[in-house]
Amino acid sequence: MIVVSIIGLLASLAMPNLARARDTTRLNMIYSNLRALDSAKDQWALDNNKANGTSVDDISVLSKYLRWGNLRDVLNETYVPNVIGTPPQAALPPGVSLRPFGPGATIPAP
Repeated sequence: MIVVSIIGLLASLAMPNLARARDTTRLNMIYSNLRALDSAKDQWALDNNKANGTSVDDISVLSKYLRWGNLRDVLNETYVPNVIGTPPQAALPPGVSLRPFGPGATIPAP
């Protein structure tokens, strides 16, 4: 009985840390995708002689500048490239939160 109670106590202490580590890893992956998107946007602008303020219609325009041709989403988030010269953003789905961002929040590029 003592062994089972000790294992239960240790498991209850570990669960919050595992959830926090999972959220941190997911957020770091989203930040990595935002950095890759920003870099692809810059390369696309240079190759096509686009100035700051030029709108990027869709991420599919940037596919040749991204590794594997696209971004691998973590939580079905939507990536918004924004105009040239401004950092991209990621929008979480309405029912999904990611510490410290709530459901439907917009995550800015780091």
